[in-house]
Amino acid sequence: MSDAVFRETAAEPRTQSVPLAHLSLELGHLYMEDFEAGPGRLRRHFEEVRPWAEAARAAAVARAGGRRARISTCFLVDDYFTRFATPAEVVPMLLAEAERAGLTLDYLARESGCAVTGKTPVAEAVAGRIVESPVPGSHGGRPPTARTGWLANGERAPVARAPQAMKRAAPWQPPRETAARRHSVFLDTELWNDDADGHRTWSCPFLAAVWQLARLGLLRDAGEAVLVPQQHTGTGFPDDWDDLPSLVRLNPRADPFSAYRTCSIVPNRFLPVEHAVRVVLDQIEVDPGALAQVAERSGKERTAVPDSVADRVSYVFYAGP
Repeated sequence: MSDAVFRETAAEPRTQSVPLAHLSLELGHLYMEDFEAGPGRLRRHFEEVRPWAEAARAAAVARAGGRRARISTCFLVDDYFTRFATPAEVVPMLLAEAERAGLTLDYLARESGCAVTGKTPVAEAVAGRIVESPVPGSHGGRPPTARTGWLANGERAPVARAPQAMKRAAPWQPPRETAARRHSVFLDTELWNDDADGHRTWSCPFLAAVWQLARLGLLRDAGEAVLVPQQHTGTGFPDDWDDLPSLVRLNPRADPFSAYRTCSIVPNRFLPVEHAVRVVLDQIEVDPGALAQVAERSGKERTAVPDSVADRVSYVFYAGP
């Protein structure tokens, strides 16, 4: 008797692979007021960024052990919280000021693409993969993130309640970081909020966490890669942000968008946001197929990649204008 088992090929789970560079180098993520301030503000930004970008490149080359390091650059435009100007106005100005500083922008992304890309609810899919780290000694009294939209890196301070008859009021307790080193650095971050009509607005830290997953080549929806670069064709850019792809390849000779590691060079006002990003990344159940692909390919290339997804992310924070 044969023990063979037959399965439909379509029933087998499949994880789409993406090309990977060694480093994804983010050269900026600015707000509306930075663009409204004109080319001079962008010029100062890229002048600040250039020496740190050169240092990040040198570090990536050193990690490659003498082999050619694949490095791509990217820039994230905030078109999610505020719509300003048009791509036809903003993108040429960005490219011109980056070139003036001796930098090349390989990829341009729209922050709204981290919320929804095409018909894919990207942020919602990532939110569905949140697995809250259990707090030692917790008893489930805290509502889950899926209901509150808040995610912490430890145990919140208990809410003070009026004492019941014949019972003492519970003493105040401080919040506690789960992985504290001697002292806690507790963070409680809002991932989204819903208005009275049920419309959900994703927070900047959560969209930034989605952005990091995309840059690390770990973002999937039902196995399909999300935020895939679209090559820019033609000489101009559209007058509406919705007519610009979520992720545009500006340099046809660029190395892959996604990479084993990321580095973001941003003004220091982003430090609280990026702290929250790490808290989110530490509590996301990343697509196991995508993780396995990165592990296999980095092993073949003899490229060390940290086990922790959050540890694959690095930053340079500069003082800013």
